[in-house]
Amino acid sequence: MDTEHTQAQNGRATDPQREERKALRKRREEESRKPLQAELLKLQAHLEAEQRRMIILFEGRDAAGKGGTIRRVTRYMNPKHYRVVALGRPTQEQLGQWYFQRYVAEFPHGGEMVLFDRSWYNRAMVEPVFGFCSDEEYRNFMRGVVGFEKDLVRQGTILVKLYFSVTKEEQARRFERRRDDPLRQWKLSEIDVQAQEHWDEFTEVKYAMLKRTSTTHAPWTIVRSRNKHLARLNAMRVILNSVDYAGRDPEIDFVPDSEVVVPAAQEIVLMEAERIRSGRFSE
Repeated sequence: MDTEHTQAQNGRATDPQREERKALRKRREEESRKPLQAELLKLQAHLEAEQRRMIILFEGRDAAGKGGTIRRVTRYMNPKHYRVVALGRPTQEQLGQWYFQRYVAEFPHGGEMVLFDRSWYNRAMVEPVFGFCSDEEYRNFMRGVVGFEKDLVRQGTILVKLYFSVTKEEQARRFERRRDDPLRQWKLSEIDVQAQEHWDEFTEVKYAMLKRTSTTHAPWTIVRSRNKHLARLNAMRVILNSVDYAGRDPEIDFVPDSEVVVPAAQEIVLMEAERIRSGRFSE
């Protein structure tokens, strides 16, 4: 048998094996998430019983894993008591409104959880980088958002702010996968294509956002998302730890992995140290 034919046969044998290993890994990951997903149902029941409102913000660079995490968080939830909100570009009418107005219109009622796939922090990240807002609008947002969130929390809303952090190299790899996979191409927008070019600008506004808007009443939590599975598990832990609900399973580890979950204050210190060391920020 010639070498070319042997390689072809080996290739056919290898591909199914690779797919089988991949499917097995995904099943193991899915099973490992289920205990935490069951706890999320208890949290949801607690919110309903106590008529509490909960908002979770999912922020971060494009392809950082926000959408995938939201899907896993809500996988088994009661759809009557949660909503995922991903707002598009504002209309002309909305452009003339108070900036927060279209987000407030989506806020939860008692017993409901709302998960924002990007939020009012568009004005702190995407808009200034791409020139979608003026410098004055950006400054007004950065001055006003702290008080806005303080009032929100003071009036009883549980607010969780997650920032998903990905390296430049990993973001490029994920963009390439989207480009090559016909089932994922819809995820690749013109803004995504430019994200790598504007990497340093995004890092600068990320630093300014964390420095200004991570407060005692509404802190940011950084989720390192190079490993998507670990990012999803640990995001669930952060969410569960934000609410004191009854009936927690004592067998479950609720402690976030310190290699994956980083408080904003620690991230700021790490970023400042990197700037001193190399003269510039890195993710």
